[in-house]
Amino acid sequence: MSGIDAVLISIIPSIGVGLIFWYVMRAVVRADRREREELARIDAADDARAAEEARAAKAPLDSANNGDQESTTAL
Repeated sequence: MSGIDAVLISIIPSIGVGLIFWYVMRAVVRADRREREELARIDAADDARAAEEARAAKAPLDSANNGDQESTTAL
């Protein structure tokens, strides 16, 4: 065995472990990014739904309050 063969034999396992580590970390980071995007989408939908419910709940109150103001000003 020459010196280069010994170096390659000793480095190849480290390179293999490094590549496996890189692949796993890349998968973790991509999964985290997808999860954050999905949570942002869900939060935006929840916010839109809450705003719509607030507008729907406020509309009847506004019309009821306007009617009350007219009747109290007439007195």
